[in-house]
Amino acid sequence: MKIPHYANQRKLGINMTPMIDVVFLLIIFFLVSSHLVRQETQIELPLPVAQSGVDDVPKDVPRITLNVKSDGQILLAGREIAVERLADRLRDLRSKEGDQIEVRVRTSRDAAYTYVEPILTACTQAGIWNVSFAVYSQERTK
Repeated sequence: MKIPHYANQRKLGINMTPMIDVVFLLIIFFLVSSHLVRQETQIELPLPVAQSGVDDVPKDVPRITLNVKSDGQILLAGREIAVERLADRLRDLRSKEGDQIEVRVRTSRDAAYTYVEPILTACTQAGIWNVSFAVYSQERTK
């Protein structure tokens, strides 16, 4: 019996299917993660108005956004977090992101200071000193 010899007919090539799968997975990952980051700052809050203010933090500094609603509800990454757990969570994020991390507080102008004070205390306990507040400029409100 003669065994067929297919070696001459077969061409050497690179299988592109796994690479295309990986590229599509990366695209989906970045689309979903960018949507979650944008969602954090799109929570409707009537921010306070300031006469002056400058966003002087470099863009490469990692930032955590905390939203405080007028009823005192604190949102981290779009989810409610208890004040008692906030310092531990900030400490974990600081250990992951580094010491240069910034905490941006977006609070409703109707929220009492008693809702903001525990956030500042939690930042201090976590060793985070770079805290800023999101505000509207007076030019924007006119």
